[in-house]
Amino acid sequence: MTYQSINPYNGNVLKTFEELTDAQLEIAVHTAQQCFETWRHTTFAHRSAVLNRAAAILRSRVEDFARLITLEMGKLIEESRGEVALSADILDYYAENAERFLAPEQLTPASGEATIESSPFGVLFGIQPWNFPYYQLARFVAPNLMARNVVLVKHASSVPQCAAAFADLFIEAGAPLGAYTNLMISKSQIAVVIADPRIKGVALTGSEEAGAIVAGQAGEALKKSTMELGGSDAFIVLEDADIDETVKWAVWGRINNAGQSCVAAKRFIVVEAVADRFLEKFTTAMAGLKTGDPMDKATTLAPLSSNEALDKLVDQVDRAVGKGARVVLGGKRFDGSGAFMQPTILTDIDAENPAYDEEFFGPVALFFRVPNEDAAVTLANDSSFGLGGSVFTKDIARGKRVANQIDTGMVFINHPTWTAADLPFGGIKQSGYGRELSSLGIQEFVNKKLICVPDTHDMA
Repeated sequence: MTYQSINPYNGNVLKTFEELTDAQLEIAVHTAQQCFETWRHTTFAHRSAVLNRAAAILRSRVEDFARLITLEMGKLIEESRGEVALSADILDYYAENAERFLAPEQLTPASGEATIESSPFGVLFGIQPWNFPYYQLARFVAPNLMARNVVLVKHASSVPQCAAAFADLFIEAGAPLGAYTNLMISKSQIAVVIADPRIKGVALTGSEEAGAIVAGQAGEALKKSTMELGGSDAFIVLEDADIDETVKWAVWGRINNAGQSCVAAKRFIVVEAVADRFLEKFTTAMAGLKTGDPMDKATTLAPLSSNEALDKLVDQVDRAVGKGARVVLGGKRFDGSGAFMQPTILTDIDAENPAYDEEFFGPVALFFRVPNEDAAVTLANDSSFGLGGSVFTKDIARGKRVANQIDTGMVFINHPTWTAADLPFGGIKQSGYGRELSSLGIQEFVNKKLICVPDTHDMA
């Protein structure tokens, strides 16, 4: 596995990094374990100060951090700035709320007294993707450091400069060596880390294929794990939706991060009464996107993260068309340099088409027309994925009723699936298990320890 920065806008190799040797990896794991023995005894105030300082550094140098994202994976520079700000918000959120989230819980047993206390697991191992190079780290690192765990992170091989910058951030903020460790390691070394008895928990954000492998390795070693995997979020448009406003969100939901998000809007399920009007306006808006340098604020469609990602997406579209899908817009790569995919809309996708149950990681929208609300819910649930989804209607009570019927971990009304520090994030089915962010995210890797003082007189 080569750790290499390649600018997807022009193909320039920016920097290459060497993988850790086995000896260097052993030192990193040993250092993390030694750090845990001290970190576990720190106060909430001490840990909060570290996270607050890290957040302040991110905000004070937003341009430096944002530029690395755009150079390494092609995100529009304004979106990169937003990711830096969101990451800082997550750090501050857990710094301010962790003590409350982990406060002892007093129980009221039939006799005696009992308390549930939260204690740390120890050294955790996180495997993180390239599409949100800092946000993915922040939502794993912040709650777990505040819970008195320490973390080892294997980041994606295509964003090594972002990975190194985030690790350096915590050293600068005052975290001790070993609290946060960036590991540039091979696939075979990943298995070694998971199996190491010093590692007490494993978290992965990535593909279904990676999740199956890592979850299997963690299970074999009897390690607690969380998996945030792929998604094919339904974007349901009911007949009473504000179509102009809905189309605006449809483009944002599909094109944000060049469509490379697990919670991007991917399947546009529109009731027949407004299907033609929605499709016409959606097609016009998608066709108006402008490619270019992601550092240029005039650019509205960024490149994909790599030529390999582009090749995979083009192949998916070709296979879909080969099985009967119709191209409404786009369908091909842009000519010239850069990993750019044309904004694409596919329709006439039946259940036998491979596109029906695949995740499209890029600016490709799947359009379905359905007769009514019930059919929209049925189609939304006919997916192996269960991450997020959205419902567009002027009737909020109706939207909530529909949302209640959708089998996913998250549903938004009149907004595409999105994220915030205080909202739980995660899915069901092939989209994985466990939750990140909010009060739920800090509970995944803590021991909920019962301390009980029975009333021995009642037991006599």
